[in-house]
Amino acid sequence: MKPTLQPGKLLVTAIMLLFGVIFLLPFLWMISTSFKVEADVFIFPIQWIPTQWNIIQNYTEVWNGKYPFALYYFNSIKISVITTVLSVLISSMAAYGFSKVNFKGKEIIFIIVLATYMVPHQAFLVPQFVLYRWLGLFNSHLGLILLGSVSVLGTFMLRQFYMGIHNEFIESAKMDGANHIRIFFSIAFPLVRPAVATYAILRFIWTWNDFLNPTIFIKSDILYTIPIALKKFSDAYGGQTYSLIMAGAVSAIIPLLIIFVVAQKQVIEGIAVGGVKG
Repeated sequence: MKPTLQPGKLLVTAIMLLFGVIFLLPFLWMISTSFKVEADVFIFPIQWIPTQWNIIQNYTEVWNGKYPFALYYFNSIKISVITTVLSVLISSMAAYGFSKVNFKGKEIIFIIVLATYMVPHQAFLVPQFVLYRWLGLFNSHLGLILLGSVSVLGTFMLRQFYMGIHNEFIESAKMDGANHIRIFFSIAFPLVRPAVATYAILRFIWTWNDFLNPTIFIKSDILYTIPIALKKFSDAYGGQTYSLIMAGAVSAIIPLLIIFVVAQKQVIEGIAVGGVKG
């Protein structure tokens, strides 16, 4: 049977394609600008393909110029990876506990935990700053890692998936002599792997792009992360270094693209499973 063209579907496809192009334009402008000389950045109409290429000079200045960009890059990778691993582990164990372990006051404690998510993050900044100074965690990567390692959103999100695991699995494992730690690592955690992968990618992206916490809790230049490093290019030349800033931004998104490409199957599967659960 010959397929027929449906005007409604064609119109929707054309509109979605238009929105897709609109969303891509800033990304394309960022890449194009990173290839240009500074004088051509704001020429109108926009030169999507530069007439004067300055790729080597821009990226050399970013990676081997005035600032130790490679060190900032390493700092971001270290903080993002460790934070993601700890956050996934802590959130998963908390979610399992709130969904599969029976203890007194479980529901009330979970509501209290959720209630902390309703308070804006900015409201915690001053007490966190005072506490970190008192504990000696100010101006350290350990402090930043601990800030992102505990997540109410991650606990809530993963709890919904753990609740979907049939209790018969848990009870059968108990009858075989397994305790909750063994059940968690051998049965429950592997069953929610798509959701864990989705949360891990989101946590990595949030940590990698975090600008507020490093700005407040990091003082030493050698401890800076990528978002602060990009700001330094702007500050150092009076805001007239868009080509260098865009070269740094293009360099900064490479790990995010690699992670998404490698784990996109798990992410899509996790979103699909979440959609089925409603």
